[in-house]
Amino acid sequence: MSVHFEEKSGVVPCKTPWGSWYQTMEEVFIEVNVPHGTSAKEVKCHLGTRDIELHVKGKEVFKGKLFGTTVSDEATWTLEDKCLIRIILMKTNREAGNCWTSLLEGEYCANAWVQDQMQRKLTLERFQRENPGFDFSGAEISGNFAGGGPDFSSLQK
Repeated sequence: MSVHFEEKSGVVPCKTPWGSWYQTMEEVFIEVNVPHGTSAKEVKCHLGTRDIELHVKGKEVFKGKLFGTTVSDEATWTLEDKCLIRIILMKTNREAGNCWTSLLEGEYCANAWVQDQMQRKLTLERFQRENPGFDFSGAEISGNFAGGGPDFSSLQK
């Protein structure tokens, strides 16, 4: 479901010195630009439940405690075209209200506008899951979207 929604609605990236990161309700995606011609043997990547570490050609790109917890055995990294490392982390909390404000605790924080757009996007993704017959990919949202948007679970169907 996320992949289809993301393909139609785009992503809200948080730019960093080394590339960018973005998120869906289920996953966090990290894209790291590396020198052209980098080989997989030159990449050292540790993907833990609460920590992450990336070294390229012996130099640390980032290292630290993740903003949220992830399922470490479902995390992957790939080297694409010898110039881009793509890391995919699976969130343990997959609710719309679980919008990461930074990649690492205190580092690579989304500014207020990007954070607002990320939360809107996760709320629309939640609406899409709850209402599969509708297309929310081009929708705009305003009002109470913080924390995953309004809770309609108490309403009778």
